[in-house]
Amino acid sequence: MPARERLPALNEEPAEAGAPATDPAASAALAADPATALALLRGGALAVHGRVTDASNAVLYCTATLDGLTAPCVYKPVAGERPLWDFPDGTLAGRETAAHELSAATGWHLVPPTVLRDGPAGPGMVQLWIEPDPDAPELLDLQPLDGVREGWLPVVRAEVDGGRQVWLVHRDDDRLRRLAVLDAVLNNADRKGGHWLPAADGRIYGIDHGVTFHPDPKLRTLLWGWAEQPLTAEALDVLAKLAADLDGPLGERLRPHLTPGELDALKARTAALRGSGRHPLPSREWPSIPWPPV
Repeated sequence: MPARERLPALNEEPAEAGAPATDPAASAALAADPATALALLRGGALAVHGRVTDASNAVLYCTATLDGLTAPCVYKPVAGERPLWDFPDGTLAGRETAAHELSAATGWHLVPPTVLRDGPAGPGMVQLWIEPDPDAPELLDLQPLDGVREGWLPVVRAEVDGGRQVWLVHRDDDRLRRLAVLDAVLNNADRKGGHWLPAADGRIYGIDHGVTFHPDPKLRTLLWGWAEQPLTAEALDVLAKLAADLDGPLGERLRPHLTPGELDALKARTAALRGSGRHPLPSREWPSIPWPPV
């Protein structure tokens, strides 16, 4: 994998410094029209406005412009990726693109429109920017061990305020439940609280899927509230569709982005999840909660 030091010199200002204003309603509307968004991301002229400085890999805040339409997006060049000892094959950009392809195939469209293309710093992932709805209700909370409120599901005990024990909880929300199913299929090793975004139209989008598709079990997530519960009928139908598509057009679309071993493991996970009919349990051999969790 190319070293980060090979990233060409670009605008090094934080994204907030020179970035155009973002609008939650506009980003939600474009994300809900994936055909238009994907055409813009594939063919639009990319302008780099700054760098997201708190990211562990190079993340450039851009706009894409095509035929009079301009929208914010994120560009993650392969040249800015740090090598990962446990993901030695492929690229983060390729796996992010594959995650979008698989999400689109479910019909849930939980990953924002994403493409792999050339940009100012070479090949990379370009994804539509989702501006979170500032008025959306919280999806994570800390609640007393003896007082988890209705509509919330406990995930893990946490220690706060000098030793006080509480539950970290997430909402019992169908949108999050679909994301939990997608993560189990993707084998997502990093579903922290900051990696889902509530859009202005009520949808939830998952982002940052660079550490997915590993052949070994690596599921790390905050969405354990449904562990071992039966999958919904909707989820079982989606898994059946994925199983068929992975042996057809979807598998062909994923092949350029994944190794043969990753693709075989994806098929096996989909079949196993469908066969069990239940949400997976946390592993006892691998940390089940990402760090930091949010």
